Amino acid sequence: MPTPKSKRVELLAPAGNLEKLEIAIHFGADAVYLGGKDFSLRNFSGNFHLEEIRQAVAYAHDHDVKVYVAVNIYARNDEQVFIAAYLEKLGAVGPDGVIAADPGVIITARELIPHIPLHLSTQANSTNYKTVEFWERLGIRRVNMARELTLAEIKTIAAQSHIEIEAFVHGAMC
Repeated sequence: MPTPKSKRVELLAPAGNLEKLEIAIHFGADAVYLGGKDFSLRNFSGNFHLEEIRQAVAYAHDHDVKVYVAVNIYARNDEQVFIAAYLEKLGAVGPDGVIAADPGVIITARELIPHIPLHLSTQANSTNYKTVEFWERLGIRRVNMARELTLAEIKTIAAQSHIEIEAFVHGAMC
């Protein structure tokens, strides 16, 4: 049974490194998203080693801020074992969500870290409510909508969905 959607807006800010994470938290972010050195498309940021992710999660949680980790590459066959090991390590760190786009990564995450909520990356290019329904059936908790949608289109999708909807409000760059 779907849970009621929250009407509260979450201010989610990018964190390219620990300094930027601290600044985002200081200025009121409810949550931050970040990428690791591997398996993230946030390639214009410094990104985090696993130990830095552990530090980021601890710091954020000490300030009642959530952390979502992007594992949003479209993986190749030879990356599967490494992604699985990385997801298991992330599961031990305890972020508040993992952001993914690749259905294979999503399946692996559901198997290995079922206690970590899965968010669908904007890289998956979700543009309609039926697509959101599809992802919900696969266990996704939040869908980040395609960046080219209008606010009216996002409202229509949100009105016909049972899961959280996320949208970029500052343009096409993370």
